[in-house]
Amino acid sequence: MPPSSSVDTDPRSGYCAATKTFHSLRAPLPMPPPDRPLSFPAFAFSLLPKPPLPDDSRPALVDAATGESVPFPTFFSRVRALAAALRPRLGVSHGDVAFVLAPAGVHVPVLYCALMAVGAVVSPANPALTALEVSHLLALSSPSVAFAVKATAGKLPSGLNTVLLDSPAFLSCFLHDEDEDTKVTVQQSDPAAILYSSGTTGRAKAVVLTHRNLMACNAARGPASGDVLMLAVPLFHVYGFTFCLRVATSAHTVVLHTARGFDARAVLAAVAGFGVTRLALAPPALRAIVRVAEEDEAVVAGVATLRAVNCGGAPIAAELLGRFSRKFPGLSLFQFQLQKGYGLTETTSGFCRAVGENENAPIGSVGRLSWGSEVKIVHPETGLALPPGVPGELWVRGPFVMKGYLGEKDSTSAILDSEGWLRTGDLCYIDKDGIVFVVDRLKELIKYKGYQVPPAELENLLQSHPDIDEAAVVPYPDDQAGELPVAFIIRRSGSNLHEAHIKEFVAKQVVHYKRIHHVFFVDSIPKNAAGKILRKDLANVALQHISSKL
Repeated sequence: MPPSSSVDTDPRSGYCAATKTFHSLRAPLPMPPPDRPLSFPAFAFSLLPKPPLPDDSRPALVDAATGESVPFPTFFSRVRALAAALRPRLGVSHGDVAFVLAPAGVHVPVLYCALMAVGAVVSPANPALTALEVSHLLALSSPSVAFAVKATAGKLPSGLNTVLLDSPAFLSCFLHDEDEDTKVTVQQSDPAAILYSSGTTGRAKAVVLTHRNLMACNAARGPASGDVLMLAVPLFHVYGFTFCLRVATSAHTVVLHTARGFDARAVLAAVAGFGVTRLALAPPALRAIVRVAEEDEAVVAGVATLRAVNCGGAPIAAELLGRFSRKFPGLSLFQFQLQKGYGLTETTSGFCRAVGENENAPIGSVGRLSWGSEVKIVHPETGLALPPGVPGELWVRGPFVMKGYLGEKDSTSAILDSEGWLRTGDLCYIDKDGIVFVVDRLKELIKYKGYQVPPAELENLLQSHPDIDEAAVVPYPDDQAGELPVAFIIRRSGSNLHEAHIKEFVAKQVVHYKRIHHVFFVDSIPKNAAGKILRKDLANVALQHISSKL
């Protein structure tokens, strides 16, 4: 919520010394009254001009691999027809949880919108999961229906009502009478989606997001002026989930990267072929794009239409930002900028965003608080709220904060208090200009003799070395120190970098307790679908490897 006029808020940082709370200084957004019955799709379509679009020839959805295109009139028609068919033909009603286990494709955003329009709850999952992993998620969300494709249906239990998106039965729903009465009362506080937290620091949880949560993250999206957004991110992750909905809120043409696995050259070719103006991807994909650009200068010419790159889901190394900027020197930051932001699944994606050149400039920053955001920086041990410039755990409150974890009251109350404050678990600080900096995950801080060592700081330092392509730092247990920082390194092609060199490189630039104690050279670093390093997996590898030598 925005600060009250009676609150003495610093106009530069947004900090109120009386309440020790940071407030967003962004302009208010056109949100509907919270008690008005309204679904997210109805709200989204209300943002568009009437008739829905002035230019009927523009595609709404494009499959980058096949070139299949869905024009805007067809998109709206399919959403209405599918919404009308859900109850009589597929048995889906208000309040039902619909599990979606399908790869990216032009039917997926249509399905999301149609389900939410009738008050059903969308629950997408990674189609690459095993049957055992899928069963864990099904136990969390208890769906009454699943939507899959032929290649993924075998991972679902036989007793679950399953609809195949690549079957004639589903496709025939697009021919259903779209004018059939499908009126249903949907409250903004009703669940709209159940997304699964990444589980990088523990088991996955089912995050319940409401229709109003989605509205709060999309209210700023007015009709786009010919924007073509390419999504090279998973549509089951909160990042891709919210971005694909921009086809409805902003009338973006959304180009979907549907190929299995990320192919940097294919993505760059699609940018050129479809006139992409905005590209959304995760840090590992950005790194692959930079590698291709470093190997082949000609690819830069193919991105002439591109104006912005959104990179989210995981922290971005300063070294990667520098390499990115160097490979595209002919394009100004205004034309071609790496959009920064910060958020969680529990906050319906980002609640911090960098707008314009000034906010993008500070290295390590994620922009300023978005509209409706309130933040406290809290000392992790004393619980006291801290002033600008001092790091602590970031607590956030706003209309985008989740309803809770499904069926887990204790887990919900542990992260979300009775006043609506969500504990992010991230170590952050906000400077005198109101710009937010993320230091690291509190749970991932390495504890060395009482000192706190942020792995991300060491990873950024390591990745600044010209012979290091990627780096990950994790703790290793030690009887005397408690934990020691150890590094996993991917060397640049042709490099003969050795462990002693790396240890010396780090030791010259950090205080003694941040020094690297062991180095593993690897061919890859495990990450989840959002690009976050799976540190617990690497910590287990380190433990097994070093212990075997003792």
